[in-house]
Amino acid sequence: MKPRRSTPSARVMVVDDDARYGEWLRHHLDVLDPQASVNLLNHAEFDRWSGSFSGRDCDLLMLVACFGQGENPDAQGLRLLRRLREQPASPAVIVIAEDGNELTAVRALQLGAIDYLPKRFLTPERLSTAVRVALRRVERRVQRRLASLANVSRDAQRNAREASEPASEPAPASAEGAAEAALQPEGIAALLTASAEVIPGYTLRLKIGESEKAIVYLASSVQRGHNVALKISKTLRDEAAGKQFLEREYTAVMAVKSPLVVQIYDYGVHAGFEYLAMEYLPRGDLKARIQRGVNEAEALHFMAEIAAALQVVHAAGLVHRDLKPPNVMLRENDAVALIDFGLARSLDSNTVSTQTGVLLGSPYYMSPEQALGEPLDARSDFYSLGVILYEMLTGQKLYVGSSALEVLQQHVSAPPPVLPEDLQRYQPLLTRLLAKSRGERFASAAEILAAIAALRGSPTEQSLAPEESQSSAA
Repeated sequence: MKPRRSTPSARVMVVDDDARYGEWLRHHLDVLDPQASVNLLNHAEFDRWSGSFSGRDCDLLMLVACFGQGENPDAQGLRLLRRLREQPASPAVIVIAEDGNELTAVRALQLGAIDYLPKRFLTPERLSTAVRVALRRVERRVQRRLASLANVSRDAQRNAREASEPASEPAPASAEGAAEAALQPEGIAALLTASAEVIPGYTLRLKIGESEKAIVYLASSVQRGHNVALKISKTLRDEAAGKQFLEREYTAVMAVKSPLVVQIYDYGVHAGFEYLAMEYLPRGDLKARIQRGVNEAEALHFMAEIAAALQVVHAAGLVHRDLKPPNVMLRENDAVALIDFGLARSLDSNTVSTQTGVLLGSPYYMSPEQALGEPLDARSDFYSLGVILYEMLTGQKLYVGSSALEVLQQHVSAPPPVLPEDLQRYQPLLTRLLAKSRGERFASAAEILAAIAALRGSPTEQSLAPEESQSSAA
């Protein structure tokens, strides 16, 4: 029996030269539709892509560009819209205008944009509305084409029966076949089947994540009978290099048996590529949760969960070294599960955090000693936890800069920002976590848990009603 095709998810492309703003858009899109495939292009890459667009690449395009202030038909945004319109197939387009006015908005809509959003006024709520409307249009467009192709299929079958000779190019044999044919040129499905046997025993469904070294897919496991997250290396295994990065991650996680750490099912190498199968957590990560807003009680809850997870990891003799919100997955009850132990190292290894001068980890969450390439210990993870606390309480990054180096320099030498007056009761906890000298930080995760328990027992924390926390988590 042929497996039933699931509802396909949209492919979304964000075009912007500002990588940070593009990431901001990507994060919000991930929250709006966790199953969507979201890719980023700068304008130079978009110029090359738009010349060969086939209809398979993208269903919804978010174009961030300059539109000028008036009578300039050659403004960047208008020029790009005209170029898209010349293609035989084009995606739905939402314009995010760097500048512009009512006239440029009208021109953009005349050139096929389905919405025009001035960047300076764009809010997550306005973005959410625009994207939802656009995705509904995409769905209706595909449904119309499916129906049209189904009609064509029925006509072709009738003509074939009436003809004395078989048709040289037979049409699909059913409406279901027409539907499958329609999905190919439209490209709305960011799905990969296992017909190519990418990894034996796993059916790839959807790309759900990507890093410099690996791609993560939602996949179904033949052996387990349910979905898993399947991480596949981008490069061939180098046998001469010793233990590979996914093998290191597998070894690290298997040393930790706790629901506070992601469960690993399988590791192997196929056709020279490493793969790692782990539990799939559809609730998403702490990064998306922070973007939706976290109240104080929830911030302390997540702090306690992460500290407890670190206690388990450190007891197993490991330092995570890459603690950040995307690596903190959430379970249905808001418990956490740490993931991505590719950089984890033994506490007694004295391994420095650089390889031939290249820093490993995220600059936003690195401890001062990690930024300096010094040996790391458990207190380096505590510093990263302090950065996460600041982000949960304020909604802002601890340090920002025009380059990774500028951010790293601030971790080393800049004083941490002071919390606003209404959050001052958390300042002692934050100050100790973010101490530049690791000797001034908490010595263990147990000490952090005790400090959090003391804060939870304060009158202010007790006044936070459970209903408030539950409504925010909804």
